[in-house]
Amino acid sequence: MTVSADPRTAAMAAVGRLTGQGGQFELAEEDVLGVPMTVFRNRHRNLGEVLSRSAGLGDRDYIVTSGERLSFSGHARAVASLARVLREEYGVVPGDRIAILAANHPGWIVSFWAAVAVGAITVGCNAWSSRREAAYTLGHTGPKAVVVDAKRAGLVAGREAVLSIEEDIPRLTRQHPDTPLVPHAAAEDEPVVILYTSGTSGRPKGAVHTHRNLTSVIEYHRMNDAIARELGDPADPADRRYLLALPLFHIASLHNLAVPRLATGAAVVMHQGAFDVDTVLRLIEKEKVTSWGAVPTMASRLITHGDLSKYDLSSLSGFSLASAPSSPAFKERLRKAFPVVRRVLADSYGLTESAPAITVASPMDLAEAPATVGRPIATVRLEIRDPAGNALPEGEEGEICARSPFNMLGYWNDPQATSRAIRDDRWLHTGDFGVIEGGRLRVTGRRTDLILRGGENVYPAEIEEAVSEHPGVVECAVTGIPHPDLGQEVAAVVVTRAGHPVTEDELRAYAGQQLAYFKVPSRWRITTEALPRNATGKVIRQEVRLSFSAPDETAAD
Repeated sequence: MTVSADPRTAAMAAVGRLTGQGGQFELAEEDVLGVPMTVFRNRHRNLGEVLSRSAGLGDRDYIVTSGERLSFSGHARAVASLARVLREEYGVVPGDRIAILAANHPGWIVSFWAAVAVGAITVGCNAWSSRREAAYTLGHTGPKAVVVDAKRAGLVAGREAVLSIEEDIPRLTRQHPDTPLVPHAAAEDEPVVILYTSGTSGRPKGAVHTHRNLTSVIEYHRMNDAIARELGDPADPADRRYLLALPLFHIASLHNLAVPRLATGAAVVMHQGAFDVDTVLRLIEKEKVTSWGAVPTMASRLITHGDLSKYDLSSLSGFSLASAPSSPAFKERLRKAFPVVRRVLADSYGLTESAPAITVASPMDLAEAPATVGRPIATVRLEIRDPAGNALPEGEEGEICARSPFNMLGYWNDPQATSRAIRDDRWLHTGDFGVIEGGRLRVTGRRTDLILRGGENVYPAEIEEAVSEHPGVVECAVTGIPHPDLGQEVAAVVVTRAGHPVTEDELRAYAGQQLAYFKVPSRWRITTEALPRNATGKVIRQEVRLSFSAPDETAAD
């Protein structure tokens, strides 16, 4: 095969061959929930099909931890046994919910696929929930059974049908070793999983994803593997090994790792426990991990960790950032601290509601436009809209909206929230603001983060990016706090490097060189402690706001 000298042209040609008429990943227009939409024509029609075929992958590694290995065939036997128990002993029928309240564990994934096999809907509970939050999630979804680990068992005390992930799940997956795997034949738009949104403010909402959403995600990942082969990558996609270091109740791990790898035959290398740089890098080295998707919190710890050269990370050929925004300056510090990612670093933009990413920025995109989050992925239509819902041209800022077969069905038992997020035409209104430049998306802020200062709209993302470029700054979070005259004033929490003191006056002067006067923070808090973040890596702005005392009523405007 001859590869074009222009990588972008070669990639576009490969996509054209694969997605054109008669291609392996042919794109076609079909009706989805009453709306014509671009889809992968040759997709699986439900996850049960994926599960059935996975048994044929044999003794290859599917799930690997520091002390355990589960092959594809072993996983199929375990799922068949557990599914039989759920049907016969717990009376689970299609449409019932099975909640999983546990940290990362092979039993989490086995339980998910057993729920698929019986036609149930998995509820991925936030493993960091308080008692009150766990009670809300379980009360909201009414699960028939709950899978829980020992650390969280107290949160479900008194409930019936509770299965421990350390003891019950291993026992039940061996109880019927000869049971054939015959998954429920679900319709495409039947719910299969509920994942709760981050809940940085207000109660979290349960995003409902269907079989169609997840089989479309699988096709997207299979297509990317095929594109890599078309462009001359000699590696067999099934030989890739993906690090799973984010929680399984998050789409980055469940939708984009555990689910598609059951179809592609690649291994999921699971890190368990709190994130620790040395532990994770040793796991990458030992298991020859090829791909790692991280949140900025993890990347920040790599930056501040010190010399990483003692680890053999030569197997790592893909590294992506996701879940939370990161500035161009942050990415450049990551490249310097972690040179192995210099040529492979990618970024993306998406939400729990969108299943996979809406856009992806390749290393080439980031080289040409460092602030971008990339171009829409296959089947995604992207528009920037004004408050009236009209599509805006390139270069104009507005709300980011997307439509695709990836988008959630809606929010569980919350029709009002669903109607605000997903309109009748199946467009997802993200609540984020952005602008399209040269076909690429740049995110400028969130509607909920908008600061109204003296009649001026101020977006935290712009200020955070500017302040983060200061060489002494590790990360920054900006928020609005009450002001008696202005309505709100701009406040910033700045995390600086240990041993590199930075003063407030220095930061104010630095920001003033890059920003209009009304965007320069008037309140500062400088610390060496990391920003507060939730399970998906997003900054918890409510905690940032609360870190400031009552506003100084003498502050000048």
